[in-house]
Amino acid sequence: MAKLINIHTGLPLPEDGEGQVAMVTGEYQYYHYGCDGVDDRGWGCGYRTLQTLSSWVRSQKSSHGQATRETDPTLKEIQEALVAMGDKAPSLIGSKEWIGSFEVCICLDHFYNVQCKILHVNSGTALLQKIPELLQHFQAFGSPIMMGGDSDASSKGIVGVYVGKKNSYLLVLDPHFYGIPTFEILQSSSYLLWKPLDSFLENSFYNMCLPIFRKTR
Repeated sequence: MAKLINIHTGLPLPEDGEGQVAMVTGEYQYYHYGCDGVDDRGWGCGYRTLQTLSSWVRSQKSSHGQATRETDPTLKEIQEALVAMGDKAPSLIGSKEWIGSFEVCICLDHFYNVQCKILHVNSGTALLQKIPELLQHFQAFGSPIMMGGDSDASSKGIVGVYVGKKNSYLLVLDPHFYGIPTFEILQSSSYLLWKPLDSFLENSFYNMCLPIFRKTR
């Protein structure tokens, strides 16, 4: 199944009027449940978000003329890499065990030699304090971000930040879609959504994985 590219393109901003916005720069492919024929519903969201980030890194490396993998890692290759690195037991391979921000971080280093920064916030209400850092990340690097948590355990991508007069927002790219996606379906659904910060869970911590690789324009 061909992957959709940059599905946020043309999505309206969450507020009318002036606001501060910073978005992903460059191309990424949208990975989601079942997109390669493997039914990973209920456990594969971290893997799919890693694949989305991988597609961006691969595109950027190619734009820089750097050698890189020709394909994004499969679910099996991700599990095998985590075992080879000593992060997981061999029983991971073929299992439905979740992965989070730390695993995404070390896999991007393993597959692409790209380092990441882990950003931790204690609760959803503390996300507001990190908005300047997230704005700076998109402005400097332009890479999509992986976000996970504990009570809010669903892994998700972040492809933009908006600071408006009413609220601040993260543009969430949700890998939990299952089926055949189109731009129209995704942009009119919760799978691609400007999510206000006050809608993130107060009782959940969040970890974000920020790939550190210079963008091309």
